[in-house]
Amino acid sequence: MNESVLVIKAEEYLKEISNDSISIDNIDDFDYFKELYFKLDDRLDHLKNFRKNMELQGYGAPFTSLNKYGNKAVGEISLDEVGENSRHNQMFRNKANAKKNILDRVKSAIDSHQIALGNLNQFCYLKCDSCYKKYSFADYKRMNAQCTCKSHSFSFKFSPENTHRVDIIPFLPLSGDYRVLRANLSTHGRNSFKKVINTLKQERTGHVKTISLLFRYRDKNKRWIRKKTTIDTEFVDNYEEELRKTYGKGVRIEKLEFHRTKPAIIDDNHSRTALALAYARYSEKIIESIRDDILKQEISNFKRIKNYDNIIQKYRNYTPTFIDEFDTSEIELWRENKINEEFEKYHYINRYGELNRSLKRDLKTRDAIEKTIFENIALTLITWDIFKYYLTTSVSNRKITTGPFPYIRVELDRQQRKVFQNAFSEVIHVLNHFTNIKIIEIFEKDLILYEKFKFEKQLKNSNIKVNHQALGAAILSLNTNIDLEKISNVFYVNESKIKKEIKNVNNIKNPKSVKSKKFLDLIKK
Repeated sequence: MNESVLVIKAEEYLKEISNDSISIDNIDDFDYFKELYFKLDDRLDHLKNFRKNMELQGYGAPFTSLNKYGNKAVGEISLDEVGENSRHNQMFRNKANAKKNILDRVKSAIDSHQIALGNLNQFCYLKCDSCYKKYSFADYKRMNAQCTCKSHSFSFKFSPENTHRVDIIPFLPLSGDYRVLRANLSTHGRNSFKKVINTLKQERTGHVKTISLLFRYRDKNKRWIRKKTTIDTEFVDNYEEELRKTYGKGVRIEKLEFHRTKPAIIDDNHSRTALALAYARYSEKIIESIRDDILKQEISNFKRIKNYDNIIQKYRNYTPTFIDEFDTSEIELWRENKINEEFEKYHYINRYGELNRSLKRDLKTRDAIEKTIFENIALTLITWDIFKYYLTTSVSNRKITTGPFPYIRVELDRQQRKVFQNAFSEVIHVLNHFTNIKIIEIFEKDLILYEKFKFEKQLKNSNIKVNHQALGAAILSLNTNIDLEKISNVFYVNESKIKKEIKNVNNIKNPKSVKSKKFLDLIKK
């Protein structure tokens, strides 16, 4: 496909996606869910084809071809030739920018669709009415809505015990327009976005990925040859031996460079951005619905605060016609005077221009609520979801399936687990009190994750079957003083199943019989 045609087609397709708003109001209706899932999945395939064609045509490094277009001619050059060369250079640069930007948008759209589909797959499953076999929606689509027993009749079942937050789907940059959506965030939305991004970028201890070496060796004619090479991951521990195998025993290493990789919790930039945007925009919706109720409880005079805001809003966006629109200083002075006149009228300020004490106190309280609660809602939600995801999934599940968090690390180290240390007590209290969101206040979630990862290593070589949702709830119960009934309600797992996994954990950690001890010794080996 012609390069310019490919760019135009991709832009048109992304515009088509942006014009098609997504709603989850009828998400529990099978027909609507099926239509939504199939639409998103088909879009994802289409977007991946765009990415493949773009990468084959060099959209990933579009500026490399510009090296040959420059003022490299030898001899005298006329001004006309210099100008023509500059115009050509600018033209190719514009084309390269267009390629880079459209590929960037397509990649963002792909990750956003993967997040959406991951949440939808976790949200429900299908059960064959004939043989009772369970299928994910991805399998259902792949098998053309037919069970292995040839039945086409399925029951639509929900999975509240799985980690998912389908509410964020409408807020994902599904058309790759993450820059536009980020610019439209409110002040606390932007701060929320930054906090989530910084959390997801938390890097683990670096590991050596490759080694660059500058060395000398003797060729067949006994001449010293200087050469550079790069040793891959599998040979970083014995790079000297590898060099001698290839270039002989007389190799002399002159310089070494170790290239380390520091994978983040979510190890992909577009995925991090899409998640941060979705959670930040979703939190804005939550704030909009609960803001007034919270402020009414916390400040002394809610009506006064509302009127105070209305006065500022009224004049901050008003430009009088009798003042030159380019005279910004005069306009600002007029606005300030009008605001002060209104404030004096309602006794919000005294004759010295000082704010009323109780109003000042209310404004301080509101600022504190916005900084400590509103700005942390998105971070509280995503850290809880990731915590629950790690707690209720197996290692193999995190390796094989994309889930609601594409490119998430299979396991976190101590440095990465630090982001789970904050309990966000005030935010959780607000969410539990003013919304239908269920979150438990847990201190030291990082240590609970450590216990989960440690237990997974003990299970590694065994064939013991466990209910991973119940296992996560069991580990939480064993390492906190939280009531089992509360854990059961939030994790949507029956108490009897949790008790069963508590028993399994205790038997594996503290075996009582000789047979059990021998079995665990075999597993460790």
